[in-house]
Amino acid sequence: MKHMIWAAAAVGAMLVGASAYAQADVKTGVEAWQRGDYRAAVAQWRGPAVAGDADAQFNMGQAYKFGRGVPADLAQAEEWYRKAALQGHPQAEENYGLALFENGKRLQAAEWLEKAAARGAPRAQYVLGTMLFNGDAVTKDWVRAYALIVRASAQGLPQAATSQAQMDGYISLADRQKGLELARVYERDAGRPSIAAVQPPRGTQPPATIGRTQLPPSTAYQPRDPIPAPTQSAEVRPTPPIVRPAPKPTPKPAPPAPATATAAIRDGGWKLQLGAFGEPGNAQKLWSQVGGRFPGRKVSYVKSGRLTKVLVGPFASSAEAGAACRGLSPCVPVRE
Repeated sequence: MKHMIWAAAAVGAMLVGASAYAQADVKTGVEAWQRGDYRAAVAQWRGPAVAGDADAQFNMGQAYKFGRGVPADLAQAEEWYRKAALQGHPQAEENYGLALFENGKRLQAAEWLEKAAARGAPRAQYVLGTMLFNGDAVTKDWVRAYALIVRASAQGLPQAATSQAQMDGYISLADRQKGLELARVYERDAGRPSIAAVQPPRGTQPPATIGRTQLPPSTAYQPRDPIPAPTQSAEVRPTPPIVRPAPKPTPKPAPPAPATATAAIRDGGWKLQLGAFGEPGNAQKLWSQVGGRFPGRKVSYVKSGRLTKVLVGPFASSAEAGAACRGLSPCVPVRE
């Protein structure tokens, strides 16, 4: 894969501190890079880069970023981009901002991405727009985010087109219209063609023009960690109406079950003795606790000396009385 590499167009365009010899080395390095001889390219660039040539510094950043001729090293790439960016190298400013973003230095990245986005660099517009949408190290601004994403998408950056489609689902129509108006301002200020005219033919990408030299375009920026997809925010996207469930009707008390005819109680002369108590109140208390077990039967409290017996009946037979005693103690069938 080829990546954008810079070479000065002529000796007259050399930067401060650069020599004609250095410029020749940079150009020789570019030729080696284009042949795929990345080690030779880096060897040609290193001296001029150390000496302060911004093109060579940018190219060293590219080599370290993509691991061509040297081991991939994002920290080294960031440092070489920084050196070139501080000299006003436009592509280095963009790549430095992107490297800062990728290395987690989001607040520093925003400053350099702003510079590159103002010139119309689509990758910078895409990343800065996503930061503004998510409020990532910058104040959230959906109108401006939409404007930047629209510009990046209009220049053929596929990731931006995807993000724009996602944003359409979250940003209000009024704010999207404001974003489109702002995008036209950015378009005018950057000296770019109109939004409708910048779409390249499907499947193609126009070559990047650098000075008077035609070079291969840079690979579209792909951050190491995917930029988060836009998240819903209730402050812009209308929330769905709250549907309150109909109140549940208060259940009406169930009507009492119709009284069923109690089986005819036959008196065979049998009763149950549930105990004998020295305190009559205890006899009555016992009946209040167990009386529900004997529907249709009557209780009698019979004095026997100092004791009060609790008798329940009648029952037709000893067997019937014994069956009624199951699970209850004391409980003894007695015959009168």
